[in-house]
Amino acid sequence: MEDYIVGRNAVREALRAGRIVQRVLISENQLNVVGDIKSNKHASLKQGAKLPSALSDIIKLAKEKKIEVRYVPEKQLAKYSEGVPHQGVAALVAQVQFQELADVLSRPREEPPLLILTDGIEDPHNLGAIIRTAECAGATAVLIPKRHNAPVTATVAKTSAGAVEFIPLVQVGNVAQTINELKSQGFWVLGAHMDGDRTLYEADLTIPTVLVIGNEGKGLSRLTKERCDFLVTIPMYGQLNSLNASVAASILLYEAIRQRQGK
Repeated sequence: MEDYIVGRNAVREALRAGRIVQRVLISENQLNVVGDIKSNKHASLKQGAKLPSALSDIIKLAKEKKIEVRYVPEKQLAKYSEGVPHQGVAALVAQVQFQELADVLSRPREEPPLLILTDGIEDPHNLGAIIRTAECAGATAVLIPKRHNAPVTATVAKTSAGAVEFIPLVQVGNVAQTINELKSQGFWVLGAHMDGDRTLYEADLTIPTVLVIGNEGKGLSRLTKERCDFLVTIPMYGQLNSLNASVAASILLYEAIRQRQGK
């Protein structure tokens, strides 16, 4: 099956990562081209015009990989962008390939595995931001349920700034069963919850760890909470009592890094 991704970073990183790209679409307005655009035979930049560096990289990479670059009307790109800014570029790609968790965990690594498990994340922007931070933090993988969770769409890829191309994404079935399986393999499972029984600073994140991030409004489901080894909370000092799901995930991930670097 095929899908579209949009945005300069997302398309560039897909090309760099070796994702199967069928075609790159670039807005006529973005390129400010002249010539026979419709037939795509003689398109060229107006004299003195200069491409943004990311767009220049995309065109160069596409040519190196012998991928068709097609110049299209702006309104055509809007059809593929799902309402997110496309920045004048889109790519027709094979859908994201989910990896097998057993394969991911079998790879050699210096640190104990650190997994992110989403539990009912509905906002694709949140999911994309979680994936982006997980990749930046060097997490082992992001585990995404097949149901009751935002799918990996063009919006997710765009928000992740291309991170979906680099960090392993694992699709799982039942969240509670996944937690049980991971616990049997020696993982400790920590759920992020405003009423946690300890703060994240009191939790040991240097061991094989699964960080579970719940729904933006409802938090963790009841079954998920029951199966976590313990629930951790992020201390709050203002008038509000909760953080955005992707922000909470970022804080937990970087606390894990801090602890692991300080061993």
